[in-house]
Amino acid sequence: MKINASGAAGEKLSARAVNRATLARQLLLERAALPVVDAVEHLLGLQAQTTHTWYVGLWSRLAGLDPVAVGTLLESRELVRIPVMRATIHLLSAADALALRPVVQPMIDRAAMSTFGRHLGGVDRDALVDAAREITGERPRSAAELGRLLAYRFPGRDAAGLAQVARAWLPMVQVPPRGVWGRSGQALQSPLESWLGRAQRPLPLERLVLRHLAAFGPATVRDVQTWSGLTRLAEVFTALRPGLRVFTGPDGAELFDLPDAPRPGPDSPAPVRFLYDFDNLLLSYADRSRILGRPGDVDYTAHGYAIGSNQPATVLVDGMAAATWTVLHRRGSATLAVRAFRPLTPAEQAEIETEGAALLTFLHPGAAPDIRIG
Repeated sequence: MKINASGAAGEKLSARAVNRATLARQLLLERAALPVVDAVEHLLGLQAQTTHTWYVGLWSRLAGLDPVAVGTLLESRELVRIPVMRATIHLLSAADALALRPVVQPMIDRAAMSTFGRHLGGVDRDALVDAAREITGERPRSAAELGRLLAYRFPGRDAAGLAQVARAWLPMVQVPPRGVWGRSGQALQSPLESWLGRAQRPLPLERLVLRHLAAFGPATVRDVQTWSGLTRLAEVFTALRPGLRVFTGPDGAELFDLPDAPRPGPDSPAPVRFLYDFDNLLLSYADRSRILGRPGDVDYTAHGYAIGSNQPATVLVDGMAAATWTVLHRRGSATLAVRAFRPLTPAEQAEIETEGAALLTFLHPGAAPDIRIG
């Protein structure tokens, strides 16, 4: 393929080619033999507002995942859970938490102020941040406790609103044992910089885009904006264009990519994979057809999920969303229920059963497995 000096290109990628490239970047074509921290950094984090379901996201992507070891990385502060992209909690490496949070801080500020700003009544930002840092620096605090203590210092203001805005203005991690495999704990917050003992250092936008393409490409400008929650990234792409591959997507949109990034052939086999609820693969694109297919192929509402409700856990078959799944564990047994969006072939059902049995062993070792596909 020839690329002119502006980075323009005429090669068109089929929907299937885009799908296979995406799965390769997301470590879903073949489980990777990567250290957990390296994998989390490659993926630019995993959305992790639930305490444990994101472990399935790592299990589906990494060979021989030990969830106990992953929990230890949270306790040793090599991994953290913190609001970043789209103002949602993500699992990040310590280095990426310090690099990514300041980049998306303006977006988090806007989101917090649009929802809770009316409760502040002219509270000085620096004063609120200093108070929140002092309170949470003494020991990690819950949002309710932080709000009550802030309300003593800023009387007449709404405690919940003070806490929410303080947690936006002052980056805070959700500390373990919450999120640690096999354990539970209250959602307690501690300042990011004091928790890690290092200062934030923002990642340049150009580097952010390049890392996004490595994890999610090929992608449009709108895809990167959807993933990050940032706006006005077109000028960043304009500056990077000469060094990028530029393709035409199935719908005619420009798709940007790294020159040497893996783009497997469209006929590359894609094994069955189980995605957890809120998996970034399903939340990080303006156009999700690369995974969901054509309009009407996937109807989550038919499976009881209301529009705007929690993202359901999804099964990929031949690289595309083909079913939802749930697990019920009780009385020494674990039942995996798979509901398909379309008729499944006997071979597809067999593959789902094999991968599903492995999933149940991961989630509930020792429990009697029961797999139901309907």
